[in-house]
Amino acid sequence: MPLLFETQSGRLIARSTADGIELDFPIKPLPEVDVPDALVAALGVERVPQAFADQRRYLVELPNGNLLHEFWPDFRLLGKLDRGVVVTARSDGDPHDFVSRYFAVPFGVQEDPVTGSAHCSLAPYWRDRLGKDSFFAFQASPRGGELRVRIEGQRVFLTGNTVTVLRGELTV
Repeated sequence: MPLLFETQSGRLIARSTADGIELDFPIKPLPEVDVPDALVAALGVERVPQAFADQRRYLVELPNGNLLHEFWPDFRLLGKLDRGVVVTARSDGDPHDFVSRYFAVPFGVQEDPVTGSAHCSLAPYWRDRLGKDSFFAFQASPRGGELRVRIEGQRVFLTGNTVTVLRGELTV
């Protein structure tokens, strides 16, 4: 039986499948924006050739996945930005299509371990670059996690294994 959640993004659906828990999100492509100097400084890189953004997050691509695994931004400077930052890269020789990390310091989260909402923007970003609608992704945070990502129409489906962090009982 699916679970339905009414959120600011609209209705989200979670269901158990043979491959894990599948989450159904609206697709969220991000428009290209000018690269702010503060973003480059916070990331500690020489330059950022392109940035994409909405009101909640920037998305930037690093040159390769190996850099992303070892990447540590300046968290103090990230905290001065008005939004979170998703960094991503094409995967380097492992089974994943792309890797990512999400730093949401302005929202009180230094690094989110595995972020569904970020993949709503990563999916169309990588579809445009890789020419396909289905991906095997890795969020390379210290805890990390693998996701199967699929675009169908205006929806992004994320499937992965979960970790129970809270168990309770709801009486209606």
